[in-house]
Amino acid sequence: MPIARTEFEKIKDMLRKIIIGICVGVSAACSATPRLPIDVPGSNNLKPDAQQELITKDVAGLITNYNYKKVALDDSLSAVIFDTYLKGLDPNKSYFLASDIASFQQYRNTLDNDLVKGELSTPFFIFNTYQKRYNEKLKFSIQELTKNFDFAKADNYTYNREKLPWFSSELESNTSWNKKVKYDFLNLKIAGKADTAIRSSLKKRYENLLAQSNKINNQDAFQVFMAAFTESVDPHTSYFNVANAANFNIDMARSLEGIGATLSSENEFVTIKSIVTGGPADKIKLLKIDDKIIGVAQGKDGEFTDVIGWRLDNAIALIRGKKGTIVRLKILSKNQDLSAAPKIIPITREKIILQDQSAKKEIKTVVKNGRIFTYGIIEIPAFYADFKAMQAGEANYKSTTRDVKLILDSLKNSKVDAVVIDLRGNGGGSLLEAIELTGLFISKGPVVQVRDAKNRIEVDQDEDPNITWSGPLAVLTDRFSASASEIFAGAIQDYGRGIILGNTTYGKGSVQSAIDMSRVDPALGDKGGQINLTTGKFYRITGSSTQHKGVTPDISFPTVFPADKYGESSEKSAMPWDEIKSSNYKPWGDLKTDLAFLAKQHHQRMKTSKEYNYLLEDIAEFKNKDNEKSVPLSETVLKKQRDDEEQKSLTRENTRRVSRGLIALKKGETKPKGEKSYDFIKEESLLIVTDFIADGKLAKLNK
Repeated sequence: MPIARTEFEKIKDMLRKIIIGICVGVSAACSATPRLPIDVPGSNNLKPDAQQELITKDVAGLITNYNYKKVALDDSLSAVIFDTYLKGLDPNKSYFLASDIASFQQYRNTLDNDLVKGELSTPFFIFNTYQKRYNEKLKFSIQELTKNFDFAKADNYTYNREKLPWFSSELESNTSWNKKVKYDFLNLKIAGKADTAIRSSLKKRYENLLAQSNKINNQDAFQVFMAAFTESVDPHTSYFNVANAANFNIDMARSLEGIGATLSSENEFVTIKSIVTGGPADKIKLLKIDDKIIGVAQGKDGEFTDVIGWRLDNAIALIRGKKGTIVRLKILSKNQDLSAAPKIIPITREKIILQDQSAKKEIKTVVKNGRIFTYGIIEIPAFYADFKAMQAGEANYKSTTRDVKLILDSLKNSKVDAVVIDLRGNGGGSLLEAIELTGLFISKGPVVQVRDAKNRIEVDQDEDPNITWSGPLAVLTDRFSASASEIFAGAIQDYGRGIILGNTTYGKGSVQSAIDMSRVDPALGDKGGQINLTTGKFYRITGSSTQHKGVTPDISFPTVFPADKYGESSEKSAMPWDEIKSSNYKPWGDLKTDLAFLAKQHHQRMKTSKEYNYLLEDIAEFKNKDNEKSVPLSETVLKKQRDDEEQKSLTRENTRRVSRGLIALKKGETKPKGEKSYDFIKEESLLIVTDFIADGKLAKLNK
């Protein structure tokens, strides 16, 4: 997520130059003449407007002239944009035909010139062709429901077509879609629904999708193409139209009314990607990451609307609502298919004030050699700050550093032996907070370096010589610890101030500035949207960039999230890692010898750890699921597969529960209310810290 800083003030002069240099006026944009027919029968025949053409030219000028990552808007980039656009429209190769793709090839190397001129005929023509194919498949699916299906014969439906070629013909496309409808039907049949009810339910689902398609407008088409353009430059430069800019700013302002979850669209499912700490979804403890929302209903007894295949913004509109109202969700877990019985989860919406999410503490103990060691664990969900209150001069404005300082004071009173900062899942936030939080654990000195587009380097320092916590310190990270989290973890590691445990971080080492397009071009008024322009790059005080590589823990744990699919290194357009000159800083201590000792102790424990083996089994299971591309269409085979998976899952869960001294669950039984999930990474991290303290290493970190 973009780092909050005063970067915008630094580029005001740049914006004035941009207005002069790339704004050619509304009249020029209005005079643009499409060079190919955009109308495509069977689509909404969407057309770009003069405003979008002007925005396109302005964004192209901003990116090519002022983005930190220098790119030439040439044929090479045009080809990347072309491929990214097609993938964005049809990532699973379920709609376009090979003949469509062949007809588009003449535009592969012309998009660069179109962007400079604000010419949008080609992307709109491609979008309209996509919508035509999309509508055709939905109508075909509705028609297929009038036929009878044979679920006795052996057959398979390939649902993951990402690496397959485009459909060679209409016949091949229809054959695949016949199997998709058959699979949709079989899922509901195995769930116990009657054939008549299944046909009615699926017809309603497909008709809903068709209705949603008919509501697509030119802003939707424009957003998809501009996303392909900016993503092709770098993964964090992005343009938002007015509606999407509003959603982005709701997130950055950290205030909305809803259930408190971040959603995404994956394989036609609305999927939960994160849960806001302290929000309604978090409080009920029933939703998990990667859960799929397949239906939404309003109030205690409202009728469910099937949202499978819906556009994400339309689904979100159903889920969000006024504070105090109830929304009911139909939920499938990540590994469940549509044949499984969904959970019905009612949630009372609340006002989600993200800036009011506070760091929270937990005190845990470990016994070793007859001695009790007490640890204060501080979970930090984000680097937040109430900038508005701070600018207004309020004495007690809320921020991460202020909250953590209060917690540290209370932990000192509790006489804890060490402090553990948990940054897992922390996607970043305020750069200032990352610097000031670091300052609670070190004396004054540099924390991070920032290089701008003109290669000027700014060293951001902690100026306060006071140290709030001088005792042993550990920091937990995972693949989703990003940006400001990486600055803090990197500084603690570079100073030798503490030990970093967990997984390699995300690797986002770039700075974005959110710029209202009306400031770039006043002619756009309030209809220009917003661009998040990459304006700088972060470097650790050692001179090493956090970009791409992230922060590598001193002791690493296996992870279910591989680097080639999650994190900055999975982004094709990501900037590379590099380094600059080291800052002038004085390390707190040298922990190399101690870390070797701790790693040896940890690996020795893992040889006999059941929980470690469970983690490895989970990773292997995830990989197996990730490699699956098809499902059986035989009712007997699919039902047995589902039953076997449910039994396997229950057996695995109960084996783990019994090993922890918990009561085994019966089929269909849920965990007792209030029972906390076991956190292996946290528990083993506390044992590592215990090794550090119990074996006489305390003095190294206790100043």
